[in-house]
Amino acid sequence: MRIIRGKYGRRRFDVPRNITARPTTDFARENIFNVLENMRDMEDTDALDLFAGTGAVSFEFLSRGCRSVTCVENAHTQVNFIRSVREKLHDDNLTVVKGDVFKYVQTCSRKFDFIFADPPYEHPRFDDVAAMVLDSQMLRSGTIVVIEHNRDHDYSSHPAFCDHRRYGSVNFSIFRIGGEEEVAAEEENTKSNTQEINS
Repeated sequence: MRIIRGKYGRRRFDVPRNITARPTTDFARENIFNVLENMRDMEDTDALDLFAGTGAVSFEFLSRGCRSVTCVENAHTQVNFIRSVREKLHDDNLTVVKGDVFKYVQTCSRKFDFIFADPPYEHPRFDDVAAMVLDSQMLRSGTIVVIEHNRDHDYSSHPAFCDHRRYGSVNFSIFRIGGEEEVAAEEENTKSNTQEINS
């Protein structure tokens, strides 16, 4: 597993052979993160990685400046691997949750700026994931949600849908909570308040 960019960029970690999770390819991960960084600066944001697998997405968020990253994974071997990498990085800004993603989303009231979900394509409840996340209490104005999926899924009719990217056989649908004008107004208001405080 390779962290691509940021403060941990180019660090590599050997994934145990008993982990059979399908990781997002380096090529796809690099490109989708470039898209996300063009949409919003990752510094001082909170990210959530659902179905974390090896934690590659979580560590990419962490490396690129997120204030906090929470990853949720149910498999014991994957969780142990993620924790071992966190220890090697000596970074306490990553929280690892071992548990069922569906139960976590249904009970979590914490808000996030980025939510990334990469459910196994063969998961029996795959079709429930997007709606579950987009209807959850974890969203705030400006939250960016990414669902990784195969070519058989089309989310373009969802009101929060804003982009689709395909890299090889990997597809990403991107959603943004609140229109761009609303998000821009909120960011401008934050800047104005900061200037008033500093003046």
